[in-house]
Amino acid sequence: MKSIQARLSVGLAAVLVVVGLAVAQVSLWLFEAGLQRYLEAGLRSETENLLIALRHGPQGLELNPERLLPAYERPFSGRYFRIDSPSQRLRSRSLWDAELPLPEQAGLSTGWRQGPENQLLLLLRVDYRRLQQPISITVAQDYTPVRQSFQRMRQVGLATGLAALLLILLLQRITVKRALAPLERARAQIVQLREGRRSQLDPGAASELDPLIEQLNHLLSHTEDSLKRARNAMGNLGHALKTPLAVLLSLAEHERIKADPTLRALLREQLQTIEARVSRELNRARLAGDSLPGARFDCAAEVPSLLQTLALIHGQHLSLQAAIAPGLSLPREREDVLELLGNLLDNACKWADAQVLLRIEATAQGYRIAVEDDGPGIDETRRDEVLGRGQRLDESVDGHGLGLGIVRDIASAWGAELSLAGSDWGGLRVEVNIPVPKG
Repeated sequence: MKSIQARLSVGLAAVLVVVGLAVAQVSLWLFEAGLQRYLEAGLRSETENLLIALRHGPQGLELNPERLLPAYERPFSGRYFRIDSPSQRLRSRSLWDAELPLPEQAGLSTGWRQGPENQLLLLLRVDYRRLQQPISITVAQDYTPVRQSFQRMRQVGLATGLAALLLILLLQRITVKRALAPLERARAQIVQLREGRRSQLDPGAASELDPLIEQLNHLLSHTEDSLKRARNAMGNLGHALKTPLAVLLSLAEHERIKADPTLRALLREQLQTIEARVSRELNRARLAGDSLPGARFDCAAEVPSLLQTLALIHGQHLSLQAAIAPGLSLPREREDVLELLGNLLDNACKWADAQVLLRIEATAQGYRIAVEDDGPGIDETRRDEVLGRGQRLDESVDGHGLGLGIVRDIASAWGAELSLAGSDWGGLRVEVNIPVPKG
């Protein structure tokens, strides 16, 4: 969810920055163009005033001083003119000894022209006909103060625009976060559901999500009911088959069956296979209980009862010990962990002389489950052999050889590593290294 918020924030921020810069640039260009048009109107009015001020004098054309602006008399005032006729040229005293460039064509000159005292001049040339001759009047205005004011205004505008953009980004982030808050609450509830801390999602987070949450809750309820019915049916079936199987096994010892060793061996083999399967499914149904789908395995709550059950089954002569960190829980489904631990401990109890130790701990890569006993152990060359389903190295011990095979299947489903090694007590040490689940 945070990545979605980040992508939305970055995307909207990029759009706002690009659009903001484009709007600011276009606005500044339009403002400056409008300002130049305004100044052009003023310069054109001055050319008309200069045209009216022209008159015939003793030496040809001259200007009526009463009609001239005082700025044209003050040196380097920033206001200049130049009047060209076929016979003479008139210029303002404000130019002093500098020359005002003559634009190549009539109209407002494009770009800036260098003027006296490094002034930037805005030039306008207008062509007239007066006193029976063509007259070209060029007026100029120092654009430097206007440009400096424009630069200051642009800086203030950019600073204001940047502040407004930051405010918009902040408000946009708050809006996106509030808009995605229902999704974040739903995500957190799904995590709690996966960890077994709730069984349903809370509706009402957002009207758009209510249909989805309603369907998910319905699916969860249906799944839990189906699991309960399947477990009950499995338990009932197993209990219903155990008695007929026991009768058939006793019949296998009948005198008529004993008379045919081949038939007797085949019958016993098939009945033992059926009994093994039934026992396995009964054990799975018993261990699964009424847990919620996806519930985490709470070691402190589950392990003691499991050890007590195994002690009752295998006798009180065994010392069943557990070394578990306080508050440790495994992020795996409770029934799967119970089945894995049940098979590991059951196998260890069958072979142990007096001691069995269960150790569950967190590691840098995930979690480690280790079960060791003080029994005879397994020769290193034959350890891979016992991991196969139904493989047994000693027929003198009760069992069907399914335990470590089941453990192998569960570990494979988890992506865990299963290994066999020698115990410090001389027996077998079975270790399962569970990686941290993704998501």
